[in-house]
Amino acid sequence: MLFCVLCILLAVQVLSDVPPAPPQDVHVYNWQLTWRPAPEEGKVTYTVEYSSNMWKSVPACANISSNSCNVSSTKAESESGCVLLRVRAERRGLTSTPVEACSRHGDSCSPDVRLTAGPASLTVHLNRTHRLALEYGEHAKRIVYYGKEGEPLQKYADVLSSVTIPDLQEGQRYCAAVQYIVFDLPVGLATCARCELIPKSRIFSKQSELIVAVVPAVIVLLVLVPVIAYLLIFQRGRIKRWLRPPYQTPDNLLEPFGENYIPICISGPTEEHYHVLSAISPEELGE
Repeated sequence: MLFCVLCILLAVQVLSDVPPAPPQDVHVYNWQLTWRPAPEEGKVTYTVEYSSNMWKSVPACANISSNSCNVSSTKAESESGCVLLRVRAERRGLTSTPVEACSRHGDSCSPDVRLTAGPASLTVHLNRTHRLALEYGEHAKRIVYYGKEGEPLQKYADVLSSVTIPDLQEGQRYCAAVQYIVFDLPVGLATCARCELIPKSRIFSKQSELIVAVVPAVIVLLVLVPVIAYLLIFQRGRIKRWLRPPYQTPDNLLEPFGENYIPICISGPTEEHYHVLSAISPEELGE
């Protein structure tokens, strides 16, 4: 019995030494930072951190048990008014991996992004004019990240305006996120990843439809042509007999001429004209 109790205590001690799971779905809207706690046992608190060049705790959002905190006070901590934000979970002195926040809506510190999917491509639409561009000119750019849905995003390019990402796999969902950079340093939050389904090429679809329509017709022709050729070559006589109507002699063929019908044909010299007698009656013979 004592051995079982010791095993349980040891298991509890081991589990208590495991850091808590990190928060999920960390995002900002109108300077309100929100996240979704991971399912955990025991008391878990959260701390929000910001950075313009170094990570620091947000005083009003340190060691809190709620899953939301207002971070508008961080605007004054940066010359541009934009900071990076992240959240980490804490339990019994152990902390989780911090998770950086993203912005669900474009604002002065996050780009306004719109995606359009095309055949084998994804276009990221961006406004060329924004607040940072007015202040820093072409030194203010946007870094575009992309990747398949469910996979980590990778950097594509630093751009000033809209860009099209080519050579994507059709029929797959691709996501993109965008973040401001000034002098190659990140400024403000990246947008939350948005995803679109890459459609199949219309040419490919038309070819597929054509193949589906043509293949059955070809198969039918391949079957019918030999059969028809065999019937025409080797069964022509039988086919003629099948198509010939049945021949029957009428029973009343001689009735219009009477019982004394005698066919007579009188012909003269070839150079004279002649008449063909079709019938002669007994009275005419007596004359």
